[in-house]
Amino acid sequence: MRARWTVLLAVALAAVTSEVRASEKLVLYTSQPTDQMKAVLDLFKTVAPEIEVEMFRSGTTEVLNKLAAEFAAGSPRADVLLIADEIAMMQLARDNRLLPYPEAPVARFPKTFYDPQMRWFGTKVITTGIVYNTNLVKEPPKSWKDLLRPEAKGRVIMPSPLYSGAAVIHVGTLVEQPEFGWSYFEKLAEAGALSARGNGAVLDAVAKGERAYGVLIDYMALNAKAKGSPVDFVFPMEGVTAVTQPVAILATTKNPRAAKKFVDFQLSEAAQRQAVEQGYIPAMEGIAPPPYFPDPKTIKLLSVDPAVLLAKDEPNKKRFADLFGG
Repeated sequence: MRARWTVLLAVALAAVTSEVRASEKLVLYTSQPTDQMKAVLDLFKTVAPEIEVEMFRSGTTEVLNKLAAEFAAGSPRADVLLIADEIAMMQLARDNRLLPYPEAPVARFPKTFYDPQMRWFGTKVITTGIVYNTNLVKEPPKSWKDLLRPEAKGRVIMPSPLYSGAAVIHVGTLVEQPEFGWSYFEKLAEAGALSARGNGAVLDAVAKGERAYGVLIDYMALNAKAKGSPVDFVFPMEGVTAVTQPVAILATTKNPRAAKKFVDFQLSEAAQRQAVEQGYIPAMEGIAPPPYFPDPKTIKLLSVDPAVLLAKDEPNKKRFADLFGG
């Protein structure tokens, strides 16, 4: 009889544990495109079926604004943040808003891709270069300065750092290069360059022929080209800017186990291979990029001190808005 009750008790406890896990939730704030995130969460579900994910998706700046408003109200909802802005992650870490996760599986990731104090972790490499409409452009651009050629006047569009995290890094990095600086952006503004709300709007304008040239993140242009869109992509000769789309756990998380599970997933080989399928250069070493990408080792990256970008983030956004509008 005692053995029977022991078995029944074990079954009951297992049922309770299963019910608790089945009701486990995760609130995710992200800037990654919605269609991609649906596939990401579908794959995550196969790894952690007990976790129910609630997602808020918007441009990086709007995600951060929402988070800032919640901080101010004393009621942050997000457990995990996945955005294209390392500078924002650095600021959040400095403000003690991120939860250190020293056990995160980073063995196959370059040390430059994650925070030394293990508070945020780069998940992929996203560069910014030049997209152009192949029906409208006879001589493909080779340099960032080609966007200042007479034939490009009034035909350039770029994402705004007031909305896009990748644009924050791009503008901030180019401004710190001696051969560019703010004078480069002033000349673009004088030549009628247009600022768009995000990268998707840039691709749409160039693909439709509304603009001949665009400043755009690589995977959007190359994915569109692979699907037959009349666009092509250039890694300018001076070099490109890049973000690693870091993932982090908020210090105020109410679901730390689920949050760590999602970070583990993002840093897993399965998620990294899915990133390749979605057109990204993977952050994990030993995994090849999409076949239509050049060898990542041949892509020249423009260097900049992250501390400088962090210090000048707000002034840079204001200066950009003064030149191109909000």
